[in-house]
Order: sequence, then C-alpha cells, then structure tokens
Amino acid sequence: MWWWALPAALLVGAAVWGVSAWLLQDVGGLDIDKQVSTRIEAVRTALAAGAGVGAAVTLLLAVRRQQHQELAAAHTTHDAAERRVTELYGKAAEQLGSDQAPVRLAGLYALRRLGEHTPALQQTIVDVICAYLRMPYTPPLAPDAAEKPAVPRAALGGVTAPTGRDPHEERQVRLTAQRILAAHLHYQDTPARRWWRPLRADPNDRHWPDIRLNLTGATLLDFDLRICRVRTADFGDATFTGDARFDGATFTGDARFDGATFSGDARFDGATFSGDARFVKATCSGRARLDGATFTGDARFGEATFSGDARFDGATFSGDAGFDKATFSGDARFGGATFSGDAGFGEVTFSGTAGFGEATFSGTAWFVEVTFSGDAGFVKATFSGRARFGEATFSGDARFDGVTFSGRARFGEATFSGDARFDGATFTGDARFDKATFSDAAAFDKATFSDAAAFDKATFSGRARFGEATFSGAARFVEATGLERAELGHVRVAPAAAGVVRVWPPCWREEPGVDGWQTLRLVEPEPDSGEEGGAAEPGAAGEAGG
Repeated sequence: MWWWALPAALLVGAAVWGVSAWLLQDVGGLDIDKQVSTRIEAVRTALAAGAGVGAAVTLLLAVRRQQHQELAAAHTTHDAAERRVTELYGKAAEQLGSDQAPVRLAGLYALRRLGEHTPALQQTIVDVICAYLRMPYTPPLAPDAAEKPAVPRAALGGVTAPTGRDPHEERQVRLTAQRILAAHLHYQDTPARRWWRPLRADPNDRHWPDIRLNLTGATLLDFDLRICRVRTADFGDATFTGDARFDGATFTGDARFDGATFSGDARFDGATFSGDARFVKATCSGRARLDGATFTGDARFGEATFSGDARFDGATFSGDAGFDKATFSGDARFGGATFSGDAGFGEVTFSGTAGFGEATFSGTAWFVEVTFSGDAGFVKATFSGRARFGEATFSGDARFDGVTFSGRARFGEATFSGDARFDGATFTGDARFDKATFSDAAAFDKATFSDAAAFDKATFSGRARFGEATFSGAARFVEATGLERAELGHVRVAPAAAGVVRVWPPCWREEPGVDGWQTLRLVEPEPDSGEEGGAAEPGAAGEAGG
C-alpha cells in the first residue's frame, strides 16, 4: 500500500540528516583538507545508516505483505474446507436415501468419519442417524411367524415405508447405525491418576459429548447402549425388538420411555438417571432388570406393564417414584431399594411375588388398593413416613417381620387371605387395622405399638398371635371378632397415661404384670353359656385404663 512509503521516506531522510549533523558539529576548527575528508566520511556514514533503516522498513513491508498473503490463503483454505464438508454431508445424506443397502452403509460410514473430524457437526450427524432409525420399518419375520407382517406404527399415520428395500438388508443397515451411535456415546469413568500407574491412552477419545437422542417411535433391533453417556434421550413409543441393554448407561438429562415396547429383556442394571426418568405405559414382555439403578429426579412407571420378572434390587430413588396402576405379572423385587421421596404404588397389581425386604421408605409409601396375588414380603423394611395399605388385598402370605413404622401405618379394610406376619414389627406412630380381614393366621408376636393401635371391626378367622407384644399407647379392638383363641403369652401393656383409652375384646382381660406393667390373658367362657366366646366374668374389665 502506497501510504507505507511516505513514513518510510521520512524516516530515511531524518536518519541521514540527523547522522550528518551529529558527525559535522565539531569540524569547523580543522583545516580545509581535513574538513573535506571528514564531511565526505560523514555523508558516507549517514547514507549507510539511512540504508540500514530503509532495509528495516523494507523487511517490515515484506513481513506485512507475507501476513496478508497467508491470511488470504487461510481464508481460501477454510472456504474450500467448508465447501468440502458441505459436499460430503450432502452426498452422505443422499446415500442414505438409496434403495441399495451398500450405498446406505457407505452413507453411514461417511457421516461417522465426518463427525470424527468435525466436532461441530456431531450433534447434527446424530440427528440424521436418529431420523433414519425413526423411518418406518418392519423387521423380517421369524420362520414360524405368520405370513402377513404387522403394520408399522408410522404407517398408521399415513406414512408408508420406502419400497424396494430388502428387510434383511435393511436390518444390517440399522444395526450399523445403532453401532455407530453406541461407539461414539460409550464413556468410561477413568480412575484418578496415580504416579505409580503408567500413562495410558484416553479410553474416551472417541466419545461425542453432550449428545441428545431423539428416537421417538423408532424400531430398534437388539439395541445396546451399555456404558454410554448421553444428555437427553427420548424413546417415547419406540419398539425394542430383541433385548435392550442400557447397563451402566448415564443420562445426564431427562430420559423418556413413555409408551415404549420391549419385546425382549430390558436391562438397566447400574444405570444413572440424573434427570427425570419416565416409563409411563411402557410394556416389557421379557425381564426388566434395574438392579442398582440410580434415579436422581422423579421416576415415573405409572400404568407400565411388566410381563416377566421385574427387578429393582438396590435401586435408589432420590425423587418421587410413581408406579400407580402398574402391572407386574411375574415376580417384582425391590429388595434393599431406597425411596427418598414419596413412593406411589396405588392400585398396582402384583401377580407374582412382591419383595420389598429391607427397603427404605423415607417419604409416604402409598400401597392403597394394591393387589398382591402372590406372597408379599416387607421383612425388615423401614417406613420413616406414612405407610398406607388401606384396602390392599393380600392373597398370599404377607410378611412384615421386623418392619419399622416410624410414621402412621394404615391397613384399614385390608384383606389378608394368607398368613399375615408382623412379628417383631415396630409401630412408633398410629397403627390402624380397622375393618381389616385376616382369613388365616395373623402374627404380631413381639410387635411394639408405641402409639395408638386400632383394630376396630377387624375380623380374625384364623389364629391370632400377640405373644410378647407391647402396647404403650391407646388400644382399640371395638367389635373385633375371632379373638377368642388369640395367643397372648407375656403381652406387656404400659400403665395408662391420662386420656389414654384402651378397649380390649370382651374375651381379653387386663391384669397386673411385672415392673408396674399390665398383661393380658384370655377369659374362659362359661361352661353353660352355649357360646364359644362367652361374656367376661362378672367384674372383669372390658375396658382397661378408662
């Protein structure tokens, strides 16, 4: 640029003049020959200095010119790279629409390579692959299947699957698409660096971070996302053909499986759901395994159907857990599970064994109108909040041995057709069994009732056992029936405090015990009364403590 020459010329002139003036400032006292010689030498020196400055300026101009050329070349290279990326992306997307399976496979591999070299396009590439998997697809029929294939869900909405594609070849293309997703979502936590450990390559160098999956309504084949990490995942109404593996997967955001269908096993052992997890109306035909799964947000399984066994052993529910109206046709296991929020099992149907042994319920545990067709086990479970089993139906044995009820326990109008065992159970709050029905044995041996215990209008058709039970608060057995042969050995009844009312069955008598406590014993019926559980002896206390 011309304007660079002006300051350069001025700089050279100033240098020549300044050097000459400095060199000639003291030559006036010399003779003529020496003055001429000195002046000539000064001019030479000044010109040399000016030449040096000019060379520096020239070099500066050359460097500046080189920088401009390199910048222009870089812009040209960048524009060419952008055009190349656009061309590759467009070509790969076009290949995915081909009727030929090898061409579609080439398109998938091209997209994968593009994502590996262009991180900014990784989410876009995942979106394209997910969109491909969401396209209608009917898997090839098994040899023993009916000849007429099922109508894809997407076809019901007026969208038909592309024609000319062999279902067996398409299966391979879709499996490849799924493997590409799994390969770049795989994430393994690395242990802390220790000086004695050799430096190893990063196991997550191929991981694409912060990816969102949208596979709503997709048909997925033997889907495998084990030990993968994604941000959010939407599998609403998706169909999982074959087994679905999510063992050790981490969802840093919300995960949605509402209405999803699992035709095989669904495995989420050790999976982590940092956001909300939704499985509302999901259907699992095989086994469902969520042992050790962690739910940080709310977990919703309302109206879900589990045809096979369902296992939640050791699962952690930090938010609310909702299983209302869910159906468990096989065994359901929640052994050692932790429910920090409310646990909702209202109107759930357990056709097999329901196991909640050593489970911890910190919030309200809601089992109202639940149907336990098989055995129900809550041995050593802990209920810190309210436990509500009102109108629940226990067709098999119900075991609450060693259970701790710190809040109110409600079993009003519950039906126990098999054995009901509350041996060693502790009721710190109110325990209500009003209108409960015990068709078989009812065992409350060594149970502790620290507050009110109410069995009003309860029906005991089998043997009732209260051996070594402790009643510290109020007790009501108004109109309770079938307690004429109850086992009352060593029952302990605390001295009644002011305002504490205890109403025992007419066939029970409260008598002095040891250490200032009372005890209970049965009242023998009159020989000629004609009634198996006759009236109490004259003067016997029907009401003790007021």
